[in-house]
Amino acid sequence: MIDVLYFAWVRERIGLPREQVETQAATVNDLVAELRTREPRYEAAFADLSALRVALDQDLSDFDASLAGVREVAFFPPMTGG
Repeated sequence: MIDVLYFAWVRERIGLPREQVETQAATVNDLVAELRTREPRYEAAFADLSALRVALDQDLSDFDASLAGVREVAFFPPMTGG
């Protein structure tokens, strides 16, 4: 079981701030593929991965990263600073 967190417009499109997901996904890309098949709102949220960032256990990561031992996955848009 993995905690999946959604931030900003990702949360708005999916309609949830977080959920627990039972998955056999090996990588973040695999998890995204599973989530996209759930409902159209997930498909919309993950339609353009170049517009998303991912953190595994609060460390910025890549979509090809392994989920082995990961407890939390967070999806969010790129952060802009000023």
